[in-house]
Amino acid sequence: MAITDDLRKTLTDPTPLYFAAGTADLAVQQAKKVPALIEQLRAEAPARIDAVRNTDPKTVQDRVSTQAKEAQATVQAKVTEVLGALDTDLKKLGEQAQDLALRSVGVAAEYVVKARETYEKVAEHGEQSVRTWRGEAAEEINEIAIAVEADPETGKKADTDEPRAAEAKAAPAKKAAARKAPVKKATPAADK
Repeated sequence: MAITDDLRKTLTDPTPLYFAAGTADLAVQQAKKVPALIEQLRAEAPARIDAVRNTDPKTVQDRVSTQAKEAQATVQAKVTEVLGALDTDLKKLGEQAQDLALRSVGVAAEYVVKARETYEKVAEHGEQSVRTWRGEAAEEINEIAIAVEADPETGKKADTDEPRAAEAKAAPAKKAAARKAPVKKATPAADK
């Protein structure tokens, strides 16, 4: 039965759905920033293009070759330093490997905790987004129903929203009261 309970719990847990909703909401928030970035790039592009056109190719080539020589010298120095620092003692290398493995496990556990925290934060954001969406959707549906619902006395659409809003809220309560099921009388069982 533990497997059934686990499956039931997994299938009824709304957290992954909230996570997806939170991710979607965050994506929409980031997408809203894109037009401003495009406008900024559009404004900066002519100046950058002119700077590239006015640059002397010989200067660029000299700068790149100088940077390549510096990078090559730096890499050679680092390789020499690492090779010189390598300890040939196998026992010490084994201890270092074990220490590195333990550190890796600690770092991995830390990342798992951080990932879980982030997952929960995004899921919480998604839950709030879903609540907001539900509230907004309910308000929109209510407004549409009020606007579309015809006045029962005249048969025309209502012109004012305020009296209809009060009626729309009171109408479900009246209908629910009218729909009460009749009470059935219990009949005594016949003796045998």
